[in-house]
Amino acid sequence: MALNGREGRGQYKPAKRSLGQNFLNDANIARKIVDSLDIRPGDNVLEIGPGRGALTKHILERQPGRLMVLEKDDDLGQALTALNPSIELVSGDALAFPWQTLESDAGWKIVGNLPYNIASPLIWDIVSQVKFAAAVFMVQLEVGQRLRAPSGGKDYGALSVWVQSHARVELLFKVPPQVFQPQPKVTSAVMRFILLPQPPEPNAAKALAATLRMCFQQRRKQLSTILKSKGIVGGEDVLLGLGIQPAQRPETLEPERFQALSNCLENQFGS
Repeated sequence: MALNGREGRGQYKPAKRSLGQNFLNDANIARKIVDSLDIRPGDNVLEIGPGRGALTKHILERQPGRLMVLEKDDDLGQALTALNPSIELVSGDALAFPWQTLESDAGWKIVGNLPYNIASPLIWDIVSQVKFAAAVFMVQLEVGQRLRAPSGGKDYGALSVWVQSHARVELLFKVPPQVFQPQPKVTSAVMRFILLPQPPEPNAAKALAATLRMCFQQRRKQLSTILKSKGIVGGEDVLLGLGIQPAQRPETLEPERFQALSNCLENQFGS
């Protein structure tokens, strides 16, 4: 399975700013991204936003069992399937895709050069809703730094805690703006995600999301003040029971501490 040699720029319409399109045009970087996903013959692969097929052709060279692509741009999606009918095209917005419907035992490997404007919420959904084997995404470097940020710094926030509660996050390499058409104004980063063996169960994940939303909306305040302002009964006692000082601020808590705190608060969120 392979794309034929008709992938020259001339057959494509200009990039659409409304869709956040920045097309990768460096074959070596594209190959490096696909190599990092470790695709084996027969694997199930899902590509988000294939665009003009920079990654797609390298995926096909590895002979996946299935290749599903999510593409919002109908023109680009139809062009890809016309060049290789084995590609399973799903048209539409990746943010609206029902990720929980992907077969949990299919070992999906997910890859994509994600539009900067949807990368954070999309990764939030994928790591918590898909039982994937591996995922590799190219994102804005600033987002990549937040995804893997340790507690205690300015980059650490709700996204950091949520993603790190579900997956191990690695920054593989940076990508300069010069290899895109059109060129973005920022550097990109290629990130790899491997699911943790025991991520939060659905109810615990719901409580964790509520806790993160509550705490990081007021990240400059002390945790005891935040809990009190939200009507959490016995909030200071809960913190002390977990070994958390009431005067600590949200960015000082590691993901494990946030999970423990949200477990204690789960019943109050459900009431």
